[in-house]
Amino acid sequence: MQTTNTVLMIRPTRFSFNQDTAANNRFQRPAACSEDVQIKALQEFDGYVAALRAEGVTVMVHNDAEAPHTPDSIFPNNWWSSHPDGTLVLYPMQGHNRRLERDKGVLDWLREEYRVERLLDLSSLEQQEVFLEGTGSMVLDREQRICYAGYSTRTHARALDQLVAHLGYELCAFNAVDRQGVAIYHTNVMMSVGSRLAVACLESLCDAGERRALRSRLESSGKQIMALSWDQLESFAGNMLEVRNAAGEPLLVMSRTAWNSLDSEQRRLVERHARPLPVNIDTIERIGGGSARCMLAEVYLPKRQPHLEHAR
Repeated sequence: MQTTNTVLMIRPTRFSFNQDTAANNRFQRPAACSEDVQIKALQEFDGYVAALRAEGVTVMVHNDAEAPHTPDSIFPNNWWSSHPDGTLVLYPMQGHNRRLERDKGVLDWLREEYRVERLLDLSSLEQQEVFLEGTGSMVLDREQRICYAGYSTRTHARALDQLVAHLGYELCAFNAVDRQGVAIYHTNVMMSVGSRLAVACLESLCDAGERRALRSRLESSGKQIMALSWDQLESFAGNMLEVRNAAGEPLLVMSRTAWNSLDSEQRRLVERHARPLPVNIDTIERIGGGSARCMLAEVYLPKRQPHLEHAR
């Protein structure tokens, strides 16, 4: 199954600009001195959760702890991912304060409801300066078992090779850069893959061969491609995620900045494949340098069955 109807989100306690990640996340913008970022982020977060729940998506909300201070914990998809066979993967993070997110009780809380059959812990690669930041670094086609990834200082070939070998995925890797020619820090900023629609800024692949290969792989896997412009990339239009509601209907979640950047033809294309769900996360996007997809950690683990667990 390419999409899930269950996501986990982290409600912020001390959301702020993260100096640890700003060096290569060119989407981050410092807050104005008088701006109360935490209050605005909390309002946007709660509105996002309410919008998802109103559409029938199951949202697990974990309240972040104040200490240690982890300004980017609102983006949980970077340090773990889950898979239908019960595999839980932990990833090596470049930002030192982002590594602290692993010890704030999120996974213990998750395990109360879901079964983890296998733990794949790649976090020790941090000691070798080798990084792979979850479903930020990678965009997964879970049905076709394809891992799309753009190399960057946060997405290393060695970690990718280990991950796809363990999970049994095919790797489609490339080099993607921004308008200034700098490597895009996370793949999920420039592309998204849903059940039938793929969104991608193909212009960001300077190498014509890599661009053709990416287009060909997407099309051969049965996806219709919606190509993004540079302006749309910079408006987080690549940072979308398809989810399902309880009835199995597809929703394409994105920020209102991303939705407003699309032209009328692109909007009609989205609507042919899923119901669009734009949300207001203006402050979170600007200060955090991540958008709607980054805030959602998809839950694919099998549910615990209390009566069976008790019987054992």
